Amino acid sequence: MRFQKNDMIAVEIEDIGNDGEGIGKADGFTLFVKDAVVGDTVEARIVKVRKNYAYARLEKVIEPSPFRVEAKCAFHRQCGGCQLQALSYEKQLDFKEKKIRDSLIRIGGFEPEYVDAHMESIVGMEEPFRYRNKAQYPVGTGKNDMIVTGFYAGRTHSIIANTDCWLGVEENKEILECILEYMRENHVSAYDEASGTGLVRHVLIRKGFASGEIMVCLVINKEMTHALCAGERGRKDYLPKQKGFIDKLIRIKGMTSVSVSINTEKTNVILGKEIHTLWGRDTISDTIHVRDMTQPGYPFTGKGLTFWISPLSFYQVNPGQTEKLYSLALEYAGLTGKETVWDLYCGIGTISLFLAGSARKVYGVEIVPQAIADARENAGRNGIENAEFFVGKAEEVMGDFYEGNETEKKPDVIVVDPPRKGCDGACLEAMLKVRPERIVYVSCDPATLARDLRVLCDGGYGVERIRGVDMFGMTVHVESIVLLSKLHTKQNIEVELEMSELDLTAAESKATYEEIKQYVLDKYDLKVSNLNIAQIKTKCGIIERENYNKLKKENAKQPNCTGEKEDAIKDALKHFQMI
Repeated sequence: MRFQKNDMIAVEIEDIGNDGEGIGKADGFTLFVKDAVVGDTVEARIVKVRKNYAYARLEKVIEPSPFRVEAKCAFHRQCGGCQLQALSYEKQLDFKEKKIRDSLIRIGGFEPEYVDAHMESIVGMEEPFRYRNKAQYPVGTGKNDMIVTGFYAGRTHSIIANTDCWLGVEENKEILECILEYMRENHVSAYDEASGTGLVRHVLIRKGFASGEIMVCLVINKEMTHALCAGERGRKDYLPKQKGFIDKLIRIKGMTSVSVSINTEKTNVILGKEIHTLWGRDTISDTIHVRDMTQPGYPFTGKGLTFWISPLSFYQVNPGQTEKLYSLALEYAGLTGKETVWDLYCGIGTISLFLAGSARKVYGVEIVPQAIADARENAGRNGIENAEFFVGKAEEVMGDFYEGNETEKKPDVIVVDPPRKGCDGACLEAMLKVRPERIVYVSCDPATLARDLRVLCDGGYGVERIRGVDMFGMTVHVESIVLLSKLHTKQNIEVELEMSELDLTAAESKATYEEIKQYVLDKYDLKVSNLNIAQIKTKCGIIERENYNKLKKENAKQPNCTGEKEDAIKDALKHFQMI
């Protein structure tokens, strides 16, 4: 049976996709149904059809899954923030653990038995709501030209008006309603993305869970500041009737800092580089403790470290789970007080300073200058003297540090906590070059984690421990932490192989030609040949076996692949982690 757009289908949901969508089959045809829960039987409307699968929208739950729960937020289906609110929390943890495992097997190429032997149970939350210490709310115009704020609908920039997100702290609602009321009463305009006009773009709210301190930062369009400024630039009187505006905000318990961030760029980047404090301090503080991850309830083990956070500071959004994650990093590092440790992608030095308490010396590296300034300040305020911080790319800083300097102790441990895109290739090469005894890899994306672990394991390391930490309840995202140890061999065996004896290269084994052709056809509606693929693989440095593109006639001409097909094939090679 061939399905078409807008067809209604009854289907039983058998699995969950990477983006939280339910997966079911009808007459052998795979359906991806947003908002459906594994175990549901649903009625769904097809919205997009491909050759062997289709995307569908949930219309009706015919028979609910035993794992389906009543969502707390009325907007959870429209909002792009929470993909899993209708799924029980226990099942969410199962899904995230499986996501890590599947990525390591499918993308990293690790054997299932190998992964299972080293994987530990995921660390969940005691309370998976109200856990975010930071929220960034877009401001826009809704129905009847009403100024609204909330979160974007999935895959759009349409604002779902809502001032009470269940993942954020309760104070957010009062703060947002105060700002909206002030804007409406004083005719302060909301930013319009299409025209680039209007004033208030976003509201950033941060809270220190340990300190109770709250920061509010309004992101505004400088070109429109004449509608907002009461005085000259550089003075702390950016708002008309500023006293009335500030007076409303400071009535909220814990309010510590009110500021504006200037951003006039047409960009998805929220904060601008120019920030002015209107009232209170420039920063708020928060304290993180070390926990004993071997004991039930994960109790604190001693005095914590205090960090000062500005609007631009990178700081983990879930403080309770951050304590567990960093405590695991410290445990995995296995420090005795004698080690030299490098913390790559160190941010404001949170992990670095925890490590410093148990290491001989810690070096932190981060490419963002402001983050390193914050890290140095945090070290000073916490009385830590054995941590040193550098601005730059990890591979360049570490390379320059040891270049021609044989007296410096090589790293015993490297901790790496990269952004979602994972480690740069040069950073992985630098780690393999200095060859620490242990590498602790903290990751927020299982796919890039699996890719990078493959490189490190091929370079002489073995996985010792793998554990998920749920930092982002109700969403499909999950943090992971992995311990790798350097492999020690007593003897090397040299084996000489002819290339003709090798069947597949490592890159070729990721996907067949038919799989690449199908991907290009499904996504771009383009038909490409084996020859096209072989040409692009050769361009990308993937070794081709002779029979793939050898011509029958010695002087025959090969047709070149078009630019459109080349781009599509390269996208497929990236999709299959071949380049």
